[in-house]
Amino acid sequence: IQNSPKLSGFHIPGLTDRIVVNMYADDTTIYLSSKDRYSDLEDILKNWCMASGARFNLEKTEILPIGTKLHRERVVLQRRLNDLDEPWHNMVNIAKDGSPIRTLGAWVGNEVEQATSWEPILTKIEKNLARWNQCHPSLDYKRLIVQMIVGGMTQFLTKAQGMPKQIETAITKKIRAFIWEGRSTFPISLARLERPIEEGGISLLNISARNDVIEIT
Repeated sequence: IQNSPKLSGFHIPGLTDRIVVNMYADDTTIYLSSKDRYSDLEDILKNWCMASGARFNLEKTEILPIGTKLHRERVVLQRRLNDLDEPWHNMVNIAKDGSPIRTLGAWVGNEVEQATSWEPILTKIEKNLARWNQCHPSLDYKRLIVQMIVGGMTQFLTKAQGMPKQIETAITKKIRAFIWEGRSTFPISLARLERPIEEGGISLLNISARNDVIEIT
């Protein structure tokens, strides 16, 4: 793909080589210019699959149009990059404006509210914490669970694209509800629980402080 003369890819000022393909583990991102043809890419992939015995997952293919709004709308409507290209298979998902797609763990898209990218993670956090609360763990175990579930599920995306304040507030509320099992009054504040053990706390995850550290590292 990188050496194919049929694919122009992206030419970035200051870079000698054009950008055509980026691979990480089993994920592959292809960059096509408005003059490229997706059908040429398909031919390359078909030949590679025949030679390697691998199978290309067409149903997992997602296309994110970039450029002017007019160009993006035309790509979505016509399901092709240009008039010389062939229409794409119906199984190929084309991300419309406002609909993010996931790439390398981060959510990207056109005219996407940043908070939208966090909605699936918030749902997963809520479900996991609710399941753990059915076991009625001790306060110290809850500290470990918060670190594992909340910290683990949010760290990468926070590093990749930041966490909006409203999401930070929502997650803090979920932590509080988990610690006190939905009670309306709280015997001890989160600020107290977030303190080190030697200062009378339990070293509970402080999501705001953790995000600040991620931002400066």
